[in-house]
Amino acid sequence: MSGVAREVTLRTNSALPDSWARRRVEALLRPAGVAVGGYAPHDIDVHNAAFFRRVLAGGSLAFGETYVDGWWDARQLDDCLSRLLAAELDMKVEILSARVRREFVARLRNAQAGLRRMRVAEVHYDLGNDLYAAMLGARLVYSCGYWAQAETLDDAQLAKLDLIARKLDLQPGMRVLDVGCGWGEALKYFAVRYGITGVGVTISRQQAEYGEQICKGLPVTIKLCDYREVGAKFDRVFSIGMFEHVGYRNYAEYFATVRDRLEPDGLLLLHSIGSNVSTHRTDPWIERYIFPNSMLPSATQITHAFEGRFVLEDWHSFGPDYDRTLRAWRANIEEAWSCLPARYDERFRRMWRYYLSASMAAFRVRQAQLWQLVLSPNGVPGGYRSVR
Repeated sequence: MSGVAREVTLRTNSALPDSWARRRVEALLRPAGVAVGGYAPHDIDVHNAAFFRRVLAGGSLAFGETYVDGWWDARQLDDCLSRLLAAELDMKVEILSARVRREFVARLRNAQAGLRRMRVAEVHYDLGNDLYAAMLGARLVYSCGYWAQAETLDDAQLAKLDLIARKLDLQPGMRVLDVGCGWGEALKYFAVRYGITGVGVTISRQQAEYGEQICKGLPVTIKLCDYREVGAKFDRVFSIGMFEHVGYRNYAEYFATVRDRLEPDGLLLLHSIGSNVSTHRTDPWIERYIFPNSMLPSATQITHAFEGRFVLEDWHSFGPDYDRTLRAWRANIEEAWSCLPARYDERFRRMWRYYLSASMAAFRVRQAQLWQLVLSPNGVPGGYRSVR
């Protein structure tokens, strides 16, 4: 921890004079190339002088909260946050005692066990299908698109689904399980395009209802339940953007459960955001306002959990594609705000803008990754041929 950050942790919000607090925040921002009241698009304009004391006392959590409160702005918020993350400002202003406490709590309890595992559906995925329809494009696919040859968001999502189908070598008549199926778009596409029979599970009521509607008449069943409650056998299993909610205490159980659901010659595709380092908690602002009880797995945590259960056939990393996907989502939602219901008020709009911009920043500076793993229970005879 730097000398400035160490000094910050010794003070309380009420003890900080406004002038002292402003100088300290400006000193912290300077190495990131961000100024207060500057002319660059990534500089911040402060509307409430209490911002400086609150950020020094509350760290990265307060930085996000004060943006939502309207205390500051940046014309290019994603660029501002990218610079701050690259300079590791989130670590330099986080209060040491708060960091230790959050780490202790994360290690002490299983945040994804019992009723706690349902909270992310209540807080995030059940916000409203109207919000996600406005943001996600032609298909409600809430995960990274594949932009290798795509020019539009819809093309990138279609390319991602086809990439998954080719990696799994989907064939007509295969029984396929989607763990965390979202709104059912992937299973619908695979049933129509590849002739599979599918089962999708989600803990979001609104996702399940939507998935049932769009898959009506297809050999696809959408279940509102935990993935551990599915008892059948499948030729293929895939999971897109769900593993981030499993939690490090439950990774081994996840892989053991999926292996039990797979036929001996089956394949699992895991599509997940990943972290460069092993942690036991997520960003405090994201935890409180966007994805409660979530965390990003590291490569070490993933491989340790499937060791002895699966053979790693392929590991594909394309994290920069998520920055582009998020930019497309933000453009969609900003254009649609005036048409959305009044419950998505200005405060919600600022919260959502901060969420998308902070996520862009994490992928842009390569602190967050996007991985697709292909795993087999016993190893593919003769070897697996990687698909890109």
